[in-house]
Amino acid sequence: MKKFTSVLVLLAVCFSAGGCKKESTEKIQTEQTEKILAEMNAQIGLPNIVNFQQKKMMKMVYELCDSEDLICYAYIKSDYKGELIFIGKCIGYGLPFSAQYTNPSKVIHNRSGSTSYSVIPQADPNGLYMPTSSSATWLMMIDPKTNKPRVVYIEPELVVSPFLLKGSES
Repeated sequence: MKKFTSVLVLLAVCFSAGGCKKESTEKIQTEQTEKILAEMNAQIGLPNIVNFQQKKMMKMVYELCDSEDLICYAYIKSDYKGELIFIGKCIGYGLPFSAQYTNPSKVIHNRSGSTSYSVIPQADPNGLYMPTSSSATWLMMIDPKTNKPRVVYIEPELVVSPFLLKGSES
């Protein structure tokens, strides 16, 4: 009975005072980092940005890219000659291949009735899981024969077009 009482006293001390609770190394490092960052912020503070020029510039870029009649000129850089090679007129600046129409991730419950969640990949409406990064670009180029916009897929080493590009053989 004496041993049982000793174990109960030990458990009570552990749970009430937190004496038996071990913190993870990650949690300790996170707390220490937060303290250092708070001290750094107290000593240095944030930059005194008052004109917000970069934010204004970003807004202008977004608004220009939203223009339906923005005509641009597409070039491919020749690695061999180091020159720009004109391939045609296009609408806008292109769309990165890795841009996604829907949110690339979704939140799910780990178990029914659980408060635990996970984030998993989500397919685009076409059923494909798009890459998180890519050097390819979709260009809405102007077909020189019909003068109508058509989509062209361009990678640094590959160009795929539904019409003959300038300088290519027929």
